[in-house]
Amino acid sequence: MNDLQSLNRQAVTYQCPDNAFKDRIILVTGAGDGIGRAVSLGLARHGATVILLGRTQSKLEAVYDEIKAAGGPEPALAPVNMTVARPSDYLELASLFEKEFGRLDGVLHNASLLGDITPMNGYSADTWDSVMQVNVNAAFYLTQALLPLLRNSDDARILFTSSSVGRRGRAYWGAYSVSKAATENLAQVLAEELENTSKIRVNTVNPGATRTAMRANAYPGEDPMTLKTPEELLPVYLYLLGPDSSNVNGISLDAQPK
Repeated sequence: MNDLQSLNRQAVTYQCPDNAFKDRIILVTGAGDGIGRAVSLGLARHGATVILLGRTQSKLEAVYDEIKAAGGPEPALAPVNMTVARPSDYLELASLFEKEFGRLDGVLHNASLLGDITPMNGYSADTWDSVMQVNVNAAFYLTQALLPLLRNSDDARILFTSSSVGRRGRAYWGAYSVSKAATENLAQVLAEELENTSKIRVNTVNPGATRTAMRANAYPGEDPMTLKTPEELLPVYLYLLGPDSSNVNGISLDAQPK
């Protein structure tokens, strides 16, 4: 087993201490359902103040209520439509966070659009633009706006959500595959730039086949009960977002290694 495989095994079997995220402030995009919801609940359960960012206010409010009902720290809501938000919108959001919190200890870029599963020669330009906007541009704009707040932390994390089709392109996966390749590269660039100039660590995680609405749209004939739930993937997310990964930077891990 090589070093990366060993690290990956350590991450997926990680047992997060109860108060590992006490006093930490973590922003999660796509927090209204699926993996974003599960990670938000998990972070709060371990003491984090979670900023729930997503498009649908009612979904964010439902996660807010779940966190409060479980006795977690009061979360914050950030309703944002990443399909249309511009850099100025993210700068305004960062300004609000600075006034409210003064810093951020982590960001999970989880929001993504699937787009169409279709050949490139028939791919809709509008769909292409929307997928690249949410999966790449918005992640860049948001990260850039939040970097000053992350630099204010003594131990910060940026975690991007990747995919196996981002590591090697796959026929018919179009903009999603290309966007995830860009995500991998964006994380690598940031990791190198920030490693020796900050306490920020940047990594990516490939969740793999998971019981989510996006997966159901991509594989409508698949039995979802054969897939792991988002909750079962929590260890790798908590590891990469938490204090025990302070020496991990510029790495891409699998939540379901083979």
